[in-house]
Amino acid sequence: MTGARGPGDEDGQEHDGPGPDRPEGWLGRQSPRIPGPRAAADDREVLGTPPPAASLPVPPQPPPLPPPSHKVLKSLLGAWALAACSPEETRAVEEHLTDCAPCADEALRLRDAVGLLQTERSLDLDPLLRNRVLDGCLGRRPARIPIPSWVTPYDAETARLDALLKDIGDSEWHAPVRLRWFEGDTAASRETTVAGVIGHLMTVDGLVATALGLGDPLADPSARVATGKASPTALTERYWRSYARPPTRSVREPWREQSHDLIRTASFAGRGVSELSVSYGDFGLPLCDALLDRAFECWVHAGDIADAVDYPYGPPAAAHLNRMIDLAVRLLPAALAARRSAGLASPSGRLVRAGSPGRSLHLEIEGAGGGDWYISLDSPAAVGSPDHEVAHVALDGVEFCQLTSGHVPPQEAAAGQRGDRDAIRDVLFTAASLSRL
Repeated sequence: MTGARGPGDEDGQEHDGPGPDRPEGWLGRQSPRIPGPRAAADDREVLGTPPPAASLPVPPQPPPLPPPSHKVLKSLLGAWALAACSPEETRAVEEHLTDCAPCADEALRLRDAVGLLQTERSLDLDPLLRNRVLDGCLGRRPARIPIPSWVTPYDAETARLDALLKDIGDSEWHAPVRLRWFEGDTAASRETTVAGVIGHLMTVDGLVATALGLGDPLADPSARVATGKASPTALTERYWRSYARPPTRSVREPWREQSHDLIRTASFAGRGVSELSVSYGDFGLPLCDALLDRAFECWVHAGDIADAVDYPYGPPAAAHLNRMIDLAVRLLPAALAARRSAGLASPSGRLVRAGSPGRSLHLEIEGAGGGDWYISLDSPAAVGSPDHEVAHVALDGVEFCQLTSGHVPPQEAAAGQRGDRDAIRDVLFTAASLSRL
């Protein structure tokens, strides 16, 4: 049943407000209210998000810092010369130097002074560094089986040559190298490549390897040669002819392995092995002298390679150089007798009993590896003596080795000469005749 409508009830809906039948304060059923569409601003107010950035006030930018004063920049010149400034300070100082002539002059003087304090050093490693490192290691913890002292020159020179070979490029292995020596009284030479020199060293080292009972050091079966009584020159020529094409840097590895095998075998062989005979064809040497000879030739040919590829290369250690000179001096009396038999030297002055002193030449070697030797002139069995000195020759140690390797003519070798001219000439030409390919 429908009640009577009051004013404002035209829609036929009941109102929630107080009426005649509802006392004031009475809450009846409330009708739902449908919210209208909201704007973006209303959402910001509800969610508490800030207004767009464009509407935020821009804080004022601090003024740029003033450039450092002249006094400050001048105080930084010393640190700038030593490269001890920060990047910002360096930039500020260098900008200031373009505008301030007095500071620029002071900066140049300071930079020059810093240059005087710094000694120029080569970027190449010291060739003796390896020996010093090994000596330090062995001093702290001695090797169970150390390298014998008579093997160390060969070990050092092969290591130095290997360091040179490691530094050169592939194309430099084909660089031309001229090998020089003396045959009789005439200079001889042969041109090969860097790889050919290493093959030559490996071939002659094979004579020592054969004496130690090691296998064939040549990796290429077509290059194998029968050692027998062949000379180092014949073996080298046969090795070079065995290759249809010039060898490349691939020869370095077998040469390196061979040198390591020689050092290792000699070190493990024990006492007595140093006197083992090594045949060079027409003559022989005990193993201790043969490895010293191989160290000498390794140094000489490393110098040939270094000259060909423009690489700095120095002499051996003084102690090793002294032993190389001593070996050459010990070979001179027999070589002089052989030249006298061939009519290439003046006849002996007088007969001397074996073991007795006879006419002697005093060889004075100056510089690194230097010393004094007295060379018997009349017989290999005679003993050189200062009391029987008839001539005196003074030479630099490296120059003497260049003479014995055929790299310096005998006429140009001696720096100082005194006494019997024939004896001096015979000894100098005999020293040159010790050289070979």
